[in-house]
Amino acid sequence: MQQAHSKEPGLERGLSLVQATAINMIDMVGIGPFVTISFVVGLMQGPVCIVAWLLGALLSYVDGMVWAEMGARWPEAGGSYAFLQKLYGDKKWGKAMPFLFIWQTSIQAPLVVASGAIGFAQYLTFLVPLTDIEKKMVSGGLVLVLIALLYRNIKSIGRISIVLGVITIGTILWLIFSSVGHFEVSRAFDFSSSIDWLSFPFYAALGQASQKAVYSYLGYYNVCHLGAEIKNPEKNIPRAIFISITGIALLYLGMQTAISGVLPWQQVANSEFVVSLYFEYVYNHTIAQIATMLILSIALASLFSVILGYSRVPYAAAKNGDFFAVFAKVHPKYHFPHVSLLALGGLAFIFSLLFKMKDVITSIIVMRILIQFISQAVGVIAWHYQKPMDTRPYKMPLFPIPAIISILIWLFLLLMSEPKFIAFALSIIITGIALYILKEYLSKKQRA
Repeated sequence: MQQAHSKEPGLERGLSLVQATAINMIDMVGIGPFVTISFVVGLMQGPVCIVAWLLGALLSYVDGMVWAEMGARWPEAGGSYAFLQKLYGDKKWGKAMPFLFIWQTSIQAPLVVASGAIGFAQYLTFLVPLTDIEKKMVSGGLVLVLIALLYRNIKSIGRISIVLGVITIGTILWLIFSSVGHFEVSRAFDFSSSIDWLSFPFYAALGQASQKAVYSYLGYYNVCHLGAEIKNPEKNIPRAIFISITGIALLYLGMQTAISGVLPWQQVANSEFVVSLYFEYVYNHTIAQIATMLILSIALASLFSVILGYSRVPYAAAKNGDFFAVFAKVHPKYHFPHVSLLALGGLAFIFSLLFKMKDVITSIIVMRILIQFISQAVGVIAWHYQKPMDTRPYKMPLFPIPAIISILIWLFLLLMSEPKFIAFALSIIITGIALYILKEYLSKKQRA
């Protein structure tokens, strides 16, 4: 494939630490926790579900250390695409890793956007009764609105992200403090003695519940996708990662505890609008409607951040000659990869019309575990031992323990998945390998 034209304008380092952290946090929240709380509580059968949220926080921290090392060392557009290139090298099978990531991203990134849009439409039905067809129209229309919002300069996007971040944090804090006067300690911490903590069914439920919790934490690395647009990236990328994880973990744990202390877990597990139900119980229907509108604003904010980050991945690959050259084009006036944005947004629009929420969440997690998360952790460990003197603006404490813990938790989540999702993930990898071999064969034949 042809290299992108050298005279194309580049990306602009216009995002401050505050803006980068806000982008991370609104990416992490979104519609995720408001939808997944019901799944997590139902799978764990009660307040013991807090263990799944704690496991998700632990995984975010240890995996965040892996991302912080890579992001500080290689602050470039594209995130994992650039990292896998650096970690696995330019030899034939080393080059396969970033290719497989791009192949995977072309499927999972639009699925992530679609899942948020579908969740948005689901919560909207608390305010306005919608048929299934009308829900699809809403989710698809939301994707189009977001593309329009992102069609602008990165500095203005940074300012927008701060406003959306304030709405996100403020809404969750309102939810937590609203439990005062209604909170029952015995209900919130009813860890039944009948739970067999050493049984396989418990850990199978924990694995599947943790997948849903981890889905709500995902996004702590979004700042790495925007590495070429972060000011002082060697310091601000790690800071943004850990500040956002800490803030969101505290908010999620507080939110889950508040809801568990106010509503019976059976009611939570069976509700499609658990947060709306919570506000209706604590206040009244009108307040619940206002809270629902804020949740919809948060969902929009998260999707805004998600599309922003992922649109930089095909751009980075195309700029390096590993993807179609047209994706390397940067808007001549606003300096952002507009072709990449439009392509991913278009696929997200299609997926939002085709899929349902629950299966999409699990598919997103499982298909990313091997190629992205585990491969990066393994690569960082190898990088330390192969190049011990290489520059590392951020170095994880207690190396390599955090990376090893990350790998073990990701493997646990993979092995506790339903067979159909494991098969789906493996089929994506096998198909990607076949496409890579075909690509290499055609390139070799063209050079001959």
